[in-house]
Amino acid sequence: MSFLARFRRKKSKEDLEVVRRALLLRAGRVGEATALGADEDGDGNLILSYSYTIGGVDYQAFQKLDSEQRLRENDYLPGAQVALRYDPHRPVNSFVV
Repeated sequence: MSFLARFRRKKSKEDLEVVRRALLLRAGRVGEATALGADEDGDGNLILSYSYTIGGVDYQAFQKLDSEQRLRENDYLPGAQVALRYDPHRPVNSFVV
């Protein structure tokens, strides 16, 4: 570890999520996922569960819907097909658009 790295501010979970989404929007592949359902967590956030298949491998993931996505809550009903962005090198790294 370098000397300056000791003083570097640690990124918060929200900062890391913004960076991950920006990377996938810029360089991620587009795919399609199936919404499995959405439930509220204890903090009032709407958590979407979805599944998708890349290269013959099935994946299931969860995502907190942002304020813009919550306006389109009916787009994420169980069984609905939704747009997906994923990392082609690590398909488990994905999010619903």
